[in-house]
Amino acid sequence: MHDQPALAAACAECEEIVPLFVFDEPLLQSHEFGPACVNFMIGSLEQLSSSLAGLGIQLQWRRGEPVEEVVRAVRDWRADIVYWSRDYEPRANVRDRQVQQELMRMGVSTRTFKDQVVFEAEEVRGVSGEPMQRYSAYRTRWWAKWQATKPVALPVPKAIKSTRLVLSPSISTLPLAHDLGYEVLAPWVEPGEHHALQRLQSFLNGPIHRYSDGRNLPAVDGSSKLSPHFRFGTLSPRMAIHAALRTLAEKGRVSRVDVLTWVDELIWREFFHQVLMAFPHVIDGPFRNAAVPPSRRPGLERDRLFQAWCTGQTGYPIVDAGMRQLNQTGWMHNRVRMVVASFLIKDLRIDWQSGEQYFMRHLLDADVAANNGNWQWCAGTGTDAMRGYRIFNPALQSKKFDPDGTYIRLYVPELAKVLANRIHEPHLMSPDEQDRYGCQIGVSYPAPVVDHRQARQEYLDLGKQVKQ
Repeated sequence: MHDQPALAAACAECEEIVPLFVFDEPLLQSHEFGPACVNFMIGSLEQLSSSLAGLGIQLQWRRGEPVEEVVRAVRDWRADIVYWSRDYEPRANVRDRQVQQELMRMGVSTRTFKDQVVFEAEEVRGVSGEPMQRYSAYRTRWWAKWQATKPVALPVPKAIKSTRLVLSPSISTLPLAHDLGYEVLAPWVEPGEHHALQRLQSFLNGPIHRYSDGRNLPAVDGSSKLSPHFRFGTLSPRMAIHAALRTLAEKGRVSRVDVLTWVDELIWREFFHQVLMAFPHVIDGPFRNAAVPPSRRPGLERDRLFQAWCTGQTGYPIVDAGMRQLNQTGWMHNRVRMVVASFLIKDLRIDWQSGEQYFMRHLLDADVAANNGNWQWCAGTGTDAMRGYRIFNPALQSKKFDPDGTYIRLYVPELAKVLANRIHEPHLMSPDEQDRYGCQIGVSYPAPVVDHRQARQEYLDLGKQVKQ
């Protein structure tokens, strides 16, 4: 309801409005997204429906092929104009063009609005108007655009005009996840606009001012956990950035560096959306053909290793904790996302697309642009790729960012009794230590599926051969 340009324009320009949500049946059938995503979406819609009902308006929903359902609704309600917010995924662009063409044939007007991002791809360009391919340059021009335009966040419309149409009462109740073919579960991050605003305020009251360090500690509540809300539009990035910058004028413990570091993460999000819009081929393959080592060939060994990674049974506690957190909650800490991605691509030598697809099916904040951009960054094929052949050492990463093993114990209970000096590399425990801590390597917890030092060297050697 807050900062919703399409809604604000409709309320200002129309005598009657009907809010409509279409459940995309082909997309639901594809299971490209998982139950965490679907349940969060439904929870957010329920809260939106309640907010609208408080103003005397009933949210309408339909289920089917989106173009057909929007056209059918326009005919049924004899609508004069349709408003919506623009999407930047290639498939969504095709869908929206088809809707506009069909409505144009019917003599129905359309108006679309920028809403998912502060600046769209064409608003932040290089000196000669070209799409930008380096984040550092994009960030500089993004801030210049922000200072020059001062984007405004819109309030909730004061007067929303309900319709006099007789609408079907049979569609007043939103479907549950199982009605759409998905498991019902409680989202780990609470859905809906009210919870988004509460979480934003809670984050701004403290964690944002420790963000530079806190965001790297998976056992600490140091990140905003707002990405699902940005993904589903329950929180406006304009509002969030304005709110973050306002904290710099407040008294108390305020850190300019930490606040701007968090805003940088939102600019990264917009950068990836810009890349997706300008270079849609990244959906199907690498942004650039970099000289990177080849992935492991299909076969039983590849499948065994991939399955161990998916289920959190690699024998590397930080990797296993991250994958189990993802499978149980639909969420994974950002630092751990980088570790598990590096491990899949460089230790196991499995193609990054497999990891990208697995994340899309399980993440609560499954965003095509950000997910693709981050996986390609780690694989060395993206716009701002990980420098050289940097390979995360999982044991060193967990020792540095989860030194006491608090995060590991939370998601790998087999290691609950293992002391901090052993929990990062439990396979190094002696038989006596395994008995003492109730953790038999190879029985209650797996031995490492690969030797990191050996896998790292093999990856580097393959890289040298590719370059030659």
